[in-house]
Amino acid sequence: MPLGPVMLDIAGTQLTGDDKRRLLHPLTGGVILFSRNYTDQRQLIELTQQIHALRNPRLLIAVDHEGGRVQRFREGFTRLPAMRELGKIWDKQPARARHLALQAGYVLAAELNACGVDFSFTPVLDIDHGSSGVIGDRAFHSDPQAVADLAHQLMLGLKKGGMPAIGKHFPGHGYIRADSHLQKSIDPRRYADIEMCDLIPFRQMIDCGLTGVMPAHVIYPEMDARPAGFSNLWLQKILRTELQFEGCIFSDDLSMRGAGEFLESMLARAQAALQAGCDMILVCNNPAGADEILNGLQWEMSATSLSRLARMHARNHAGSWIKLRENGDYVQAVREIGGIGCASGELPLQ
Repeated sequence: MPLGPVMLDIAGTQLTGDDKRRLLHPLTGGVILFSRNYTDQRQLIELTQQIHALRNPRLLIAVDHEGGRVQRFREGFTRLPAMRELGKIWDKQPARARHLALQAGYVLAAELNACGVDFSFTPVLDIDHGSSGVIGDRAFHSDPQAVADLAHQLMLGLKKGGMPAIGKHFPGHGYIRADSHLQKSIDPRRYADIEMCDLIPFRQMIDCGLTGVMPAHVIYPEMDARPAGFSNLWLQKILRTELQFEGCIFSDDLSMRGAGEFLESMLARAQAALQAGCDMILVCNNPAGADEILNGLQWEMSATSLSRLARMHARNHAGSWIKLRENGDYVQAVREIGGIGCASGELPLQ
């Protein structure tokens, strides 16, 4: 059964009957995990093995595991710094910041890979304009070139650990104060202003081979009345045609208020996002909405979308934390990123 266009969450640390029913649906193509799905490494490995055993080709398994306050798995994992910490180092020691970004990406990917997770939705390519609380220290820097520079190194680290990179939140979520998880979000800037600033990291990362992109649930009314993730103009004309992005487009969570202000029905949101150009849509923390979509969505996956999704599987699953901890490169990388907090006057990351 080929992968479908829907990525769902699951209830807990083991698959329930309802979970299996949804994951075996032909429209399902992936699973996104949260903190509630994790107790320790052994449990996570067993869970991902269960999920992968359900289908062939196996379902994609993803997580938001950026570092800082957005790191779903903590106990037993290396605590990754917020990306802002790398930006602070870049101000004084850009070469060291680049190196640490690569090391952080490698540790992030290697640890998730060893547990059977295919990818994290990272890096954040948003510019820190100083006003967004939901982005905040998730952004590398206020300088677009610093963001592009550090994100590229993080991507190289992810690749070393066997994982693709997904840049978010296109075309930029860092300017507005509103949180699109909770409210309608509007960025009033003209396209020229966005292009000269927020699009720089996306353009450079795409040129360097970025595998995936997640658009923002933000409306840019000077361009389109629809949020970027539902906009053919943003996804097809700008992202695909002008920026020549050929990778996979993932919607942000369709249950977010920024999506709900645009379309009330979950089914309508799913159809709109796919028609606009998303290859895969996310439906999180909303079992009724997931069932509405699985029961009502009519969508034929294109060969191009299937090919894009196939490239999202992690490579070289390590399969063993013991083997990983015997890897000298990994041990050195953990040691180096563990010192990032010390450099900024904080306690070492464990």
